[in-house]
Amino acid sequence: MKFTFTLPDSLPQMTVKQLLEEQLLIPRKIRHFLRIKKHILINQREVRWNEMVNPGDICQLTFDKEDYPEKEIPWGNPNLVQEVYQDQHLVIVNKPEGMKTHGNQPNEIALLNHVSAYVGQTCYVVHRLDMETSGLVLFAKNPFILPILNRLLEKKEISREYWALVDGNINDKELVFKDKIGRDRHDRRKRIVDTKNGQYAETHVSRLKQFSNKTSLVRCKLKTGRTHQIRVHLSHHNFPILGDPLYNSKSKTSRLMLHAFRLSFTHPLTLENLSFTALSDTFEKELKKNG
Repeated sequence: MKFTFTLPDSLPQMTVKQLLEEQLLIPRKIRHFLRIKKHILINQREVRWNEMVNPGDICQLTFDKEDYPEKEIPWGNPNLVQEVYQDQHLVIVNKPEGMKTHGNQPNEIALLNHVSAYVGQTCYVVHRLDMETSGLVLFAKNPFILPILNRLLEKKEISREYWALVDGNINDKELVFKDKIGRDRHDRRKRIVDTKNGQYAETHVSRLKQFSNKTSLVRCKLKTGRTHQIRVHLSHHNFPILGDPLYNSKSKTSRLMLHAFRLSFTHPLTLENLSFTALSDTFEKELKKNG
């Protein structure tokens, strides 16, 4: 694999080592391969590790297949993919509810398989959504960009915003939930607030709209990424999400009214600030029906 890109004008002057380690977040093992194999060129020439690079320089990185072996997976149906954004390194799609992000078994077909068929090459999951949740999902198109995007996610530099339609009128415009979340010992599918043994979880909730039928549309931003975090926090504070089969069994809404609405981050190679939004037809339909 060979990748060529121009260092953006907003990038300050730095060494080759800083570029790979601090800016591109390339893992140590891969940086070692690039160095000993002389697989990094700046303006089509080999460079030393302490040499300076500048905005406008053309960077070329080459990765051998043995350094980045490509994973083989069965392809799905490309017609099931709704693309929101795509470039040489990543693709963002709008996942429908009722579809897994990735399969639990090697031959199980899920969104990842459909996206790989759509792109025409094996893709890699950067983050996932619950099967019942719809919305924006980010995939890496090659194993070079995957650890870079993973590190952005770990450093909380990929912002995700969710919309949820909940039972109850929320009087406060802004709420912050910090309840610890753990496993439900009585139901392995579920999570519960567990103040003693749970993991720290933080959800920021903003009221977007209140409806006359005692439901509210809210925006949720995650500071942590626990399983079912939004669903558990809202349910625990008596604002369960409509259509939630695990945490709001009384609701008759046809789908879980939770949607990953916005995805924002700085592209690690171009330094372009990217922000995308998307709704789904089923979410909008149920929103109008319940609102």
